[in-house]
Amino acid sequence: MNRNLYQPPEPHPAGNATPHPWTRYVALGDSFTEGIGDPNPESVGGNRGWADRVAEELALSREDFAYANLAVRGRLLHQIVDQQVEPALALRPDLITISAGGNDLIRPGGDPDRLAEQLDSAVEQLSADHATVVLFTGPDARESVLGNFRSRTAIFNENLRIIAARHDALIADLWALRQLVDMQMWDGDRLHFSPLGHHTIAMMVLETLAVPHSLTPLKPQPLPHKSWRAARTEDLVWAKVYFVPWVLRRLRRQSAGDDILAKRPDAAPIFGPGMPPGAGG
Repeated sequence: MNRNLYQPPEPHPAGNATPHPWTRYVALGDSFTEGIGDPNPESVGGNRGWADRVAEELALSREDFAYANLAVRGRLLHQIVDQQVEPALALRPDLITISAGGNDLIRPGGDPDRLAEQLDSAVEQLSADHATVVLFTGPDARESVLGNFRSRTAIFNENLRIIAARHDALIADLWALRQLVDMQMWDGDRLHFSPLGHHTIAMMVLETLAVPHSLTPLKPQPLPHKSWRAARTEDLVWAKVYFVPWVLRRLRRQSAGDDILAKRPDAAPIFGPGMPPGAGG
């Protein structure tokens, strides 16, 4: 399967659906929302991701649609709140997605209840001007290295549902998206989603928003059987390439997002001044 899975969206046929109500979308978060695991040289910042895919679809039925992505890899919840909420509000969005807390949950002492209290305050701010706010539950990563934090994630998810109810926000439910249990939905680092995962998540987000879209389901290809020795070798390579550097950054109090800036700090048309890719004309 092509790793990039870059499929330029096709314009919806005229009269296919009533245009959605949003004209300005701002995405907040960490590497998940930045699009890590979904590299694409045609995308701003070199990564596409689910948020770009959602924005592409939303832009097809609104000529005045603008999109900003403030997410930066490695950010903790308090950093997302401190560094992204006010800039997001300054852009006056009517649609906001925020995914935060995942990096905190996998750290020693990550407290899902305390994190929920911080996030609740941020969502209150983000929803004050009646923007549609979308929150993300954590995925059921039972088969990945993140499976060790499954119980924390489940508690955090229940807190998120309370926050959503308090502030009339929507829930994009990664935990309920059972396709994500398949390891082909995950990147080789076992921490981020693959292009297939980002594509699947984008579809779910659009369906959560009740927006008709041109994305179609993509299924993982059957994998050949691996011997125990081959699987063990892959685990050792993964530990050397991904896990050990991750641990060392934590010990040095470094982040993968150090010196990284938001890829789309301003709300602007996602396709630029021309037509969407593949639209012709």
